[in-house]
Amino acid sequence: MNLPIIDLSSPDPLSTAISIRQACIEYGFFYLVNHGVENDLVKAFDESKRFFSLPPGEKMKLARKEFRGYTPQDPTLGLHGDSKESYYIGPMADSASVKLNQWPSEELLENWRPSIEAIYWKLFEAGKKLYSLIALSLNMDEDFFDKIGAVDKPSAFLRLLRYPGEMGPHQEICSAHSDTGALTLPMTDGVPGLQICRDKLKEPRVWEDVPYMEGAFIVNIGDLMERWTNCLYRSTMHRVKRTGKERYSMAFFLDPHPDCVVECLKSCCSESCPPRFTPIRSGDYMDEILSNTPV
Repeated sequence: MNLPIIDLSSPDPLSTAISIRQACIEYGFFYLVNHGVENDLVKAFDESKRFFSLPPGEKMKLARKEFRGYTPQDPTLGLHGDSKESYYIGPMADSASVKLNQWPSEELLENWRPSIEAIYWKLFEAGKKLYSLIALSLNMDEDFFDKIGAVDKPSAFLRLLRYPGEMGPHQEICSAHSDTGALTLPMTDGVPGLQICRDKLKEPRVWEDVPYMEGAFIVNIGDLMERWTNCLYRSTMHRVKRTGKERYSMAFFLDPHPDCVVECLKSCCSESCPPRFTPIRSGDYMDEILSNTPV
């Protein structure tokens, strides 16, 4: 599959917005290049490997709570896909939320926290810039998401992931799903495996490989953005296929502030195409979804 390539540094934002619109309608996925984080990705993956290389007991001291911290590989889930370890860093733009994050000690992993915080903030800036282009792509003012309070202190999570290299009975190491939020910026270490299904309602599903592009993010739209756009932009099913190679990835989930009300955008509805969903607070929506989602 040859996904569209979006250049975040383009001097022509309107042309870029048009390309984003086409990508979100046709694929729900696109490559994002010149995003300003290219030179930091190698360092970020090195730091991720440092964390996952810790002894299991040390990692379990940071066991996940409040959707922050470490989740070990579950052998039972591994039989059905989702064979992975993960580590969540939660929102840092909100002083109350940032205190919930869990960090390995400086003695255990020297300079690890500041390194991860630095990559978090660079991803945050790239994501906010992308939001302004998405607003333009929807025929809204470029500061639309800022004005409604979506991205001033958004719910932004960074998730580090390690998939084991062992072969198993199930072909998936991350089972088929669409992301629940608004916008995801995934990054990989180059090991293949990512596949998308462009038509999630069609049976049987047709899966297409997404090639690795060095230095690029593989951005995808989530269910909340699909809801926001009255299903104009698609939240595409994707999975990670088992390849027999150890695989590291990261995903930056940039969702609206929990108090932001998500309702059908005016440019996405009409008399002939009325809103399909009722307005809902972003926080209420995510709480409802996450309460029914396994770790």
